[in-house]
Amino acid sequence: MSSNPNAESFWEHLDELRGCIIKILIAVGIFMVVMFCMKDLLFSIALAPANSDFITYRLIGAPAFSLHLMNTGLTEQFIIHVKTAAYAGMMLASPVILYQLFRFISPALYTNERRYATIVVGSAFVMFFVGTLLNYFVVFPLTVRFLGTYQVSDAVENMLTIQSYMDTLLSMNLMLGVMFELPVVCWLLGMLGVLQASMMTKFRRHAIVAVIVAAAIITPTTDAFTLFVVALPIWLLYELSILLVKITNLHKH
Repeated sequence: MSSNPNAESFWEHLDELRGCIIKILIAVGIFMVVMFCMKDLLFSIALAPANSDFITYRLIGAPAFSLHLMNTGLTEQFIIHVKTAAYAGMMLASPVILYQLFRFISPALYTNERRYATIVVGSAFVMFFVGTLLNYFVVFPLTVRFLGTYQVSDAVENMLTIQSYMDTLLSMNLMLGVMFELPVVCWLLGMLGVLQASMMTKFRRHAIVAVIVAAAIITPTTDAFTLFVVALPIWLLYELSILLVKITNLHKH
């Protein structure tokens, strides 16, 4: 009796998916180990915004300040080292991750679908890194400087934990990176016919309020300037999304 070809096809795809996942895990593991071993370089980059000679502070002419980081747990520094190396490893391995995932799904796509998928994946990759860089060079330094030097009284000295610092940095990097995917997601929804530019224009005021709320969540600070620095690029991304969806709607018609 001959075997079921559909069952064979299913197990073949499952094997391909397993191979794809294994390659991704190997790539992430290699980069993670490399970054773990390069501890001095890794944390010289991560802790740079804590120093008053960081490039952003020098460009805006900010006065010198002193920020003291401390450790309060026995295993805390090691856990932070592993966590930061894992994050850096995934960031460095992201081209490999995207390539492996695209290689897995591309055989099921038509030629025109493969072209659009390439554009979506490439754009998403670029926009995520742009958001991450914006956070590292602009948003996070301003946030750290404001919150790290804010005092209700001279009698109260700020002593920030390394865990608080790194958790804030990594979470804000992730949130800004995700927020910068807005044009890519809107363009994709426009291509699918789900989103119309007229609808986005109609709800622009609501979107502005949502942008301000999102900026307030991303930046845990009452500093209006920092809030503006975060809200402005997100609002510009929304306007760019309207333009992209409008062009997509005209092209479809």
